[in-house]
Amino acid sequence: MSRSVSGWLTGFFLYDVAEAIDLKTVATLIGSTEPARMASKPPAPPYIQYANAPVTVDGRTLDAAGVDGWQVRFKVFDYGVVSVALTRPLPPTWEGMLAEGLVWHDDPALAASAERTCRAFLTRVDAALEKPRAVLLSEDYLVFTATRIEGIESADPLLQAHGADLAQLLRGERDPLSVQEREEVLRHRISYLATDLVIPTWNAAFIYDTDSGARGVLEILEFANSQLLEFRYYDGLLDGELARIYAQLERPGWGQNWFGRRFTRAARQVHSLFIEVNELTDKTENALKVAGDVYAARLFNLTGARLGLDHWKGTVREKLKTLDDIYRFAVEQTAMARGEILELTIVLILLFELALFFAGIMR
Repeated sequence: MSRSVSGWLTGFFLYDVAEAIDLKTVATLIGSTEPARMASKPPAPPYIQYANAPVTVDGRTLDAAGVDGWQVRFKVFDYGVVSVALTRPLPPTWEGMLAEGLVWHDDPALAASAERTCRAFLTRVDAALEKPRAVLLSEDYLVFTATRIEGIESADPLLQAHGADLAQLLRGERDPLSVQEREEVLRHRISYLATDLVIPTWNAAFIYDTDSGARGVLEILEFANSQLLEFRYYDGLLDGELARIYAQLERPGWGQNWFGRRFTRAARQVHSLFIEVNELTDKTENALKVAGDVYAARLFNLTGARLGLDHWKGTVREKLKTLDDIYRFAVEQTAMARGEILELTIVLILLFELALFFAGIMR
């Protein structure tokens, strides 16, 4: 049975473009921006919002109204992330959505178009970027949003009739999935009302909801992916810095070892990096407060688990702990080296005084 479908597909393409972005400067340079608002499905207190709300820019403002048939919208986060959202209507039938969805999963041209669009945007807001990246680390995520499915009024009948289709769509597989894999995909889902459904996976999600309800879910999915991107960047940064510090500490050099210069320099570098990364990760983690909205918090936690966000946060914390251990080691080695120099200086002074005494110069 062919079912008609209404909704849209959103491709989020997020890029880590700088250490920080001045959102006020972005608004000044673009001239037409809007602060993002976290739309909550159940009524929630007004303080459940971004600490520093990202700004959104309609692509039409920058003559980027469409990319290969997709509408363009930019979102700029103050912690250095730019999200390019490409949106288009879903095919009008269920079968069409499944068929074209598999094509969109495997479309490298779409990612290339999104990056070109992002780079064009960055040229417009260059003055707002603090320490821009030479290489853009990226993250992408597809979201299928259905606001109406013919003959389906609630989540349970949808899962019973089309659960296998949804699992296959979200995995991007052309062949039917095993029962075990299908159940694995579908068991990670969340609903607030009987009439809505969200199924997030590591690279795609399906939403069945009203227009307003779906937009609130999209906001959380996009934010979770921006966090994933940032912690991936910090993980790579710490890997490189730790390798450099290890090499520096292992490099032979008698003079530097004796005077403690190697450990002093390492301690300064490690301490500076530790403070910088801690400050940036705290800023990223505290960008959104959802503690007062139980549904939003559950959705964010579920999405984060499917993205592996806790894993990336954990690896960054472990590496920060390693940095702290290296700092303590370097400080101890510096103190030991200075203590040895002080002891040697005292011995030399005593020997000098003895020489003067035996030479009859000193009485």
